[in-house]
Amino acid sequence: PVNVEADSSHPTTIDTMLASASTFTGVKVVAKATAKTTVAKRAACVTRAGQYDDELLETATNMTKPGKGILAMDESNATCGTRLEGVGVENTEENRRRYRELLITTKGMGEYVGGAILFEETLYQSCKDGTSFVDALRKEGMYPGIKVDKGLRPLANSNGESWCQGLDGLAERAAEYYKQGARFCKWRSVVSIPAGPSKIAVTDCAYGLARYAAICQNAGLVPIVEPEILLDGDHDIDRNFEVASMVWAETFKYLADNNVKFDRMLLKPSMVAPGADCTKKSNAKEVAAYTLKMLNSRVPPETAGIMFLSGGLSELDSTMYLNAMNQQPNPWHVSFSYARALQNSVIKTWAGDDSRAAEAQEILLRRARENSEAQRGVFDVTKSQTEGSSMYEKGYVY
Repeated sequence: PVNVEADSSHPTTIDTMLASASTFTGVKVVAKATAKTTVAKRAACVTRAGQYDDELLETATNMTKPGKGILAMDESNATCGTRLEGVGVENTEENRRRYRELLITTKGMGEYVGGAILFEETLYQSCKDGTSFVDALRKEGMYPGIKVDKGLRPLANSNGESWCQGLDGLAERAAEYYKQGARFCKWRSVVSIPAGPSKIAVTDCAYGLARYAAICQNAGLVPIVEPEILLDGDHDIDRNFEVASMVWAETFKYLADNNVKFDRMLLKPSMVAPGADCTKKSNAKEVAAYTLKMLNSRVPPETAGIMFLSGGLSELDSTMYLNAMNQQPNPWHVSFSYARALQNSVIKTWAGDDSRAAEAQEILLRRARENSEAQRGVFDVTKSQTEGSSMYEKGYVY
């Protein structure tokens, strides 16, 4: 017999029982005492399936099929504008629309990319021929996603750390995004090693991500949870590992406290690597070993997918590191959710000239294919045309 402690004040959630029924009701449990056997009555344990549970699972499953990753194109208008101005293109809504249309209409992207994260402006934009961006993505076999956080703000009484805003009104906004066609979403919060990190900054990062994830799952959106450990600093890989251990542990604690369903969410972490100014550099094998050690110690196997951010790594390094991780056994779909690491050469090639759009799209498709190969652990760097210069920007703002 199994001894079960009866506690009527804390009903137990049993998500695994929901596969066959939307409601599970507990039964009487026999508690064995030393002196005598008594029957302890336990309150009915009731767990109800969420309105969107089946759709959330379907979305997460389709986005994490072998070889699939995510195209991150959710830069704010200011950041997108900086990229455009860097190649001599004026930052206007029409130019942002033109560039984003180039990305989402690239033929064949759906073979390697399960979804594209959009900025709010982009979710409501359309192609030149009148096709909405949402429909254009669906046509290519990609889910539309949406960035829902409202950006970073200075954290009071800290050493220059940040907190992420956007919880106010999130439920209402998420419902509207779902209505517009979005089926997943992203929230980015950051932790800075040179600035601490302080306990309050780590807790705020973790709690904010958990509340966001719970709210968005209830609105039908698969949440991407992004606790980014910034590359800023001269710390070594061991210090990054130490901080990431703390951040990820705190994040999953709050996710569990908020009853977030791990099999219906995606994690978007940074890889465990040395700081950008560290004199001791790491290779792909070392980064993969440290990162997988971190994942195995902190991330539940039930988590639907691990979609790494590139975080300023070079296009080539981000692919090589991902490939090295997938050459070792792990229980997750370990993949990519790259912005700069997919787009950097693309925007430089296009540079506002639509006559070069096809050439730019070929580069984007190649980068998507290379990272798809890395997701399956079969990327061959000797056959790659991708350049390896760093894209790190100190104090990068998304």
